[in-house]
Amino acid sequence: MGPVWQLRIELLDVTSAVWRRFLVPSDIRLPALHCAFQAALGWTNSHLHAFIINGVHYAEPDPEGIEEIEQQDERPVVLTEALGGESRSFDYLYDFGDGWSHVAIVENMFMQSRPGRGVQCLAGEHACPPEDVGGPPGYADFLAAIADPGHPEHENLLAWCGGGFDPARFDLAAVNRELARIRI
Repeated sequence: MGPVWQLRIELLDVTSAVWRRFLVPSDIRLPALHCAFQAALGWTNSHLHAFIINGVHYAEPDPEGIEEIEQQDERPVVLTEALGGESRSFDYLYDFGDGWSHVAIVENMFMQSRPGRGVQCLAGEHACPPEDVGGPPGYADFLAAIADPGHPEHENLLAWCGGGFDPARFDLAAVNRELARIRI
């Protein structure tokens, strides 16, 4: 077992900050970190993603071959190696259509090993936006519509999101149950 890092990831461009703080093994590979981000934030892993670390774009190989962005295969990449010796923050992009941008920061490094190899969420705030809501502007419109019973789309959007949505909701125990399923 190696060192453990404390990371904080925050979804950008939304009011009422959506963030999570968690512990990860320092030798975590980017595909496992992607799964941890998905589980911790509440995304459903139904869209493409990328990491931007020290100016390098890492992603799963795309069989469609998106040529406009030069990307490196994320599968063999270990976070500590990608960050190098000095960098302590990086970007995580999810759902290129909706354009969800996140910033991740290495807040602390613990040189002592801890039992287990999993990822553990320590804290967080607010619910992740629903998938396919239209990015930050669509999310703002969605929140306004579901908060206003007189809004013409109020009923349709409530039905679309399953009957209700609480943007303040964060369930630490549920997040940790999801994180426990990830194979590191």
